[in-house]
Formats: sequence, structure tokens, C-alpha cells
Amino acid sequence: MAPKLIFVNLPVADLPASITFYETMGFTKSAFFSDPTAACMILKDSDQPTIHAMLMTASKFREWTPAGRSITDAKNSAQVILSLSAESREEVEMTLEKARGAGGKVFEPLKKYEEGMYWRSYADLDGHVWESVWVDSKILKAAEQGQSCSGGEN
Repeated sequence: MAPKLIFVNLPVADLPASITFYETMGFTKSAFFSDPTAACMILKDSDQPTIHAMLMTASKFREWTPAGRSITDAKNSAQVILSLSAESREEVEMTLEKARGAGGKVFEPLKKYEEGMYWRSYADLDGHVWESVWVDSKILKAAEQGQSCSGGEN
């Protein structure tokens, strides 16, 4: 079953500032799923699954958090890296510049990249780590055909 919608729920300290950050990154705000304690920011591109970043105040996020779980401080730890594909290495860099201009933190590039791949990471205003990644179309085609990264079968 292919996902049609992807929801990523993120706690934020300053909801209006976070809305502005995500709008700068290309998301649009949905009034339907938004209220004074949460904002649904949508990223949609043609036939790809729609991504919804649900930005929630800490108190709202706690309502959705399973009992006994604490909320991670994203500025001091990373629980997930949210990766979005890019069409080119240049688009990866443009995404980083948008994030920097919107007040996000851009991380130093890794020392080593996998052949045919290029990615860079940045954090939103609350420290949630996002990644912009480009993968050569030859690698994507090989993966779709069931080959491993080394060229053999999986």
C-alpha cells in the first residue's frame, strides 16, 4: 500500500515563528487542520505523497504523546532525520540557503558521501533535523530493479 499522505508531528516553542519558517521552506498552511495550538503545513508536489508537518505547541503535542513518553529536546538530541528528495545537487544547496535565511541552522557537510548521492542537513527553529538529498537517477533505477548498493541483487 503506497502512502498518499504523510503526517510528521513536531512540537514547537513559537508557533507563529515556526509557521513562517515552514512557509519559507515551501510549505503552505492548511486552515482546516490548524488552530491556535497547531498548524498543518503542507508540502505537495505533483503525484508524490503529500507531506503534512503538524506543528504543535508543547501542550498540544503532549496530548498526542503516548503515556510514559517524554518529549525530546530537539536542540540537544536527534530522534529522527526527516529527508526530502531534491532534483539536483544545486537544489540541495538552494534548500539549505532557504533554511539559513529563515533562521534555521545549517550543519557542516559530511566528510564523505556515497557515490551518486549528495545530501545536507539543517534544523528548523526548534532543532528538528531535516535533510535535502539528491540521488543519481541510475542509483534509483538500480534500486527499483532490486539491486543492492554494490550492484548485486538484494
